[in-house]
Amino acid sequence: MANIAETLKQDLVTAIESDKLVLPTLPEVALQVREIAESEDSSIQDLVKVISNDTALSARLIRVCNSPLFRGARQIETLTMAVSRLGMAYTSNMAMGLAMEQMFQATSDMVDKRLRATWQTSTEVAGICHVLAQHYTKLKADQATLAGLVHLIGVLPILRYVEDNEIQISSIMLDNIIDELHADIGERILKKWDFSEDLQQVPRGFTDFQRVVPKADYADLVMIANLQLVAGTEHRFNEMDWNQIAAFERLGLDPNVDMSQEEDLNAEMEAAMALLQ
Repeated sequence: MANIAETLKQDLVTAIESDKLVLPTLPEVALQVREIAESEDSSIQDLVKVISNDTALSARLIRVCNSPLFRGARQIETLTMAVSRLGMAYTSNMAMGLAMEQMFQATSDMVDKRLRATWQTSTEVAGICHVLAQHYTKLKADQATLAGLVHLIGVLPILRYVEDNEIQISSIMLDNIIDELHADIGERILKKWDFSEDLQQVPRGFTDFQRVVPKADYADLVMIANLQLVAGTEHRFNEMDWNQIAAFERLGLDPNVDMSQEEDLNAEMEAAMALLQ
């Protein structure tokens, strides 16, 4: 089994270094949405037209708008109303993030289960990032959400490779390989997708607990959101002294305070997570 793991790792490393690893492409709707959001002469209607082709995505954006995180005075019933309330930049980032869910599915049970679990973690981290960005930073909540949704994107090609090559490997060994390689792959994917520099840094930055940056950024948010998610469990992150993690200070957070004990904040995090699932 150890040999299989070593061979798999070697094959993946070789594929990465020679640019032969098949990296996922952004879903068509995400590409179209981004193009419209970035074009200066686009209107809200252009965005509505593209998103309305995807019924599930439209319904989710309307749900986002009517959630406790955004609820205004009146109920939002149409996609046009939703996009008007959220604005084009916010809508496009949310739509891009939510459209990615379809990538986290596979045909083999083992891989499918893992992909869904990875997406589940991503949505939970994204929900926490959203709330942290709103309360503690000048960072954009929609970008923070997107950062959470893509921080584990590098896991995708590894699991696809395992599925396509029908590799039989133990869960623990696969976890080790994922831990070692997903950050490099994730960075490459976000570069290929033309994501902004500050998002490209997230897959590698969120587990670099010693990183030094001038001010809080999206990798900081994703790092703290991950720590928040595993607080109180036997996860290896809890073996560290969180007081030594500078990201807490950059965000103005106390590492010794369990955010899930703060009712208002916790309710918002729960709401944000539920929205994305």
